Amino acid sequence: MAKKYDIDFKKMIVSLYQNGEKVKDLTSEYGISDKNIYAWIKRYAEDKQTGISQDEYLKLKKNYQKI
Repeated sequence: MAKKYDIDFKKMIVSLYQNGEKVKDLTSEYGISDKNIYAWIKRYAEDKQTGISQDEYLKLKKNYQKI
């Protein structure tokens, strides 16, 4: 069974990556696959143009559709 990671942990890993840590180092230090880390980066890293992450965008979009 795949291990579950909470959102705060995922965001911490993304933050470490954005602050210069290499994915290779994060995989060995935390025992996480590089596939997971790249997926988290895609989802939780802030877009440089908009300043929001894909996750935040999807939440905003979902809330907007409820209106």
